[in-house]
Amino acid sequence: MSTTAWGSATDPAGPPPAGGTGAAGGAGAAPDRGDAVRHRAAGAARLLRPLTNLVTTLAAVIALWIVFLQVYDLDPLVAKSPADVWRYLFEGAQAAEHRSIVASGLGRTLLDAGLGFAAGLAAAAAVALVFVLSRSVEQALLPIAVVVRSVPLVAMTPLITLIFGRDLLGTTVISGLVVFFPALVTMTFGLRSASRQAADLCRAYGGGDWTVARKVMLPSAVPAFFASARVGVPGALIGAMLAEWLSTGKGLGYAMLQDSSTFDYDHLWASVAVLTAVSALAYNAIAAVETLALARFAPDTRPGG
Repeated sequence: MSTTAWGSATDPAGPPPAGGTGAAGGAGAAPDRGDAVRHRAAGAARLLRPLTNLVTTLAAVIALWIVFLQVYDLDPLVAKSPADVWRYLFEGAQAAEHRSIVASGLGRTLLDAGLGFAAGLAAAAAVALVFVLSRSVEQALLPIAVVVRSVPLVAMTPLITLIFGRDLLGTTVISGLVVFFPALVTMTFGLRSASRQAADLCRAYGGGDWTVARKVMLPSAVPAFFASARVGVPGALIGAMLAEWLSTGKGLGYAMLQDSSTFDYDHLWASVAVLTAVSALAYNAIAAVETLALARFAPDTRPGG
């Protein structure tokens, strides 16, 4: 029997066209495209969730602010409403000057808080990893950490200032300490939550402690790291303002301290409002980065996934 260009006598129809046969091939491709669309839509929804949370948080703060002023019937000379803060920052001939003053102090405070936040988070991650890999080091250092944590930071600030000075290094240490201790506890727990079976498998293939930490523990601790980062944002701002109040005499924290003695309550309330908005914005920005990172490193633990 002769053959044709597409088949033989036993297969007269020839090979199926690329991409499947008939309606079956089209039906198989459609769900794939639908899954991709749904996956992209779910990812976009997860990224939009922090923005929704930010708007909700700010709306709730403003509502509570108004209710607080109404319930306690405070003197308008001292207590400023959201409308007063808006007028101070965005209306009137001196609004631009007011924004410049607030922005100047805020820039210094964000620098102090940002460096302390990064240093505290990095130190907590490093110490937590050492604690998990070495029980003897943990037993030696953990009591010291507990003692240091039990001392109020207000009492420690003069000593920290004496040792590290009143410049950027001193404020970084003070702000970093506020971030360090909660992050240390959270990250230690996150590292220890790694799969024991995965760690044993890694060791069975010849991996040492640091290999296990890099391949198993650190990926498992990504959610704990971002939880520590989100909690650390307001802590870093509080630490920075505390350093400015008690040590450096710079930044928005010190300006707010002066406002009480100079009766500049408009600037005081505007500063509080701006710091609250910045804190909420930073918190939700970290949440957005967390969504992207968990989708890459820990897809089963994504928020809302």
